Amino acid sequence: MSQGTLSVGLVTPPGYPKKLSEQLSGELPELLSYYVRDECEWNVDSRVDPLTGVTENPEEILEAGCKRKENEDWDYIVCLTDLPFFDGKRPILAEASTDHKVAIISLPGLGSTPMVKRIRQSILQLVNEMYYGSPEKDREKAQQRIQAKSDQQNEKLKDKGSKQLFKRGSVERFSPIKRVTKEEDSLIDVQYIVKSRFSGALRILTGMVRANRPWAIFPAFKKVIIFAFATGSYALVFPTLWQLSNSYGLWRMFMLMVVSSFLMVGWIVMAHNLWEKPRQDRAKYLRKLYNTATILTLLVTIGIYYIILFFMFGLAVLAFIPMGLLESQLSGPVGYDNYFYITWTATSISIIIGALGSALEDEEVILSSTYGYRQQQRYKTANASKDEENDSQQEQTPFPTERKSNADR
Repeated sequence: MSQGTLSVGLVTPPGYPKKLSEQLSGELPELLSYYVRDECEWNVDSRVDPLTGVTENPEEILEAGCKRKENEDWDYIVCLTDLPFFDGKRPILAEASTDHKVAIISLPGLGSTPMVKRIRQSILQLVNEMYYGSPEKDREKAQQRIQAKSDQQNEKLKDKGSKQLFKRGSVERFSPIKRVTKEEDSLIDVQYIVKSRFSGALRILTGMVRANRPWAIFPAFKKVIIFAFATGSYALVFPTLWQLSNSYGLWRMFMLMVVSSFLMVGWIVMAHNLWEKPRQDRAKYLRKLYNTATILTLLVTIGIYYIILFFMFGLAVLAFIPMGLLESQLSGPVGYDNYFYITWTATSISIIIGALGSALEDEEVILSSTYGYRQQQRYKTANASKDEENDSQQEQTPFPTERKSNADR
């Protein structure tokens, strides 16, 4: 390891984690100099490896990271993955091998909190672990160095401490993180897990939904929105819809909204085959976790879709239905709250119509929002890369028959 220059490799699967690592690679050298060692220059490289998004065994990623670190001649390597990992039933946030200088961060374990900030803190914490070591006396040495920087407060690192930086935040008060040192015969030296199973499950699910990026799916709904709004606007000119909204109670309005949203989700899942089926190479609890994350991701997307349609119908109701005409069709007192209920009813009904009568614009966007599909695509990419490497090695290696014939000559 060169003391003049230290290099860190950030390895991610394709997709959103890659964008995060590219965003962080430019600012990490300065932060590593502040938080780990300032007597040397830090270089940070960002690379893509499909394996970090394929295997559900963190040790396989750590072993692959060791090989990648040697091939790239890095001093340290941190692998980012959007897959959830567990120690028993407790979610794993991060693991590191201080001997091999390799670490892994599970993005879902960070929850739904600001992602860039948490990844930045996690990388600094793990590189600090790998540089100084995981034993308690080494951590105290790192702690003293940070506390000595009393006159140097970095705006991106409000908390000081080699042990506390990874744990600070309001989320950790509800879902505390535990630092665990592993046995000597294990590849992993230090591990960060969530203490509580209940809060850990919530953290993992919200983290998986965030990793699925439901807001990125929404552009595929443009065709559905146009179809639903056009159909619903046509229905607004008939008094039947006004009378229905005037007759419905609040509980019925909520029920209609919930039922229509779940019908939309069910249609998307069935139409695009998003439901994970039992597989021998996947644990049962992971399959349930993937399916739950898919449903929650689609519900968030449908929620965005619902809000946009609601505002569009609100404007349409004000434009199409004069107050005098509304009074002539409805019994009892009439006011602007009737406009609200008409808008609410039209939105819920149009979602059902949009689901049944149209197709999503970009199926690839919908499929890529599920863990199973992303893993399948990355697995294909990883296998293709291995095949290319094997072919290139065979081309470079001369055949024994050729060497024998040349010797005979």
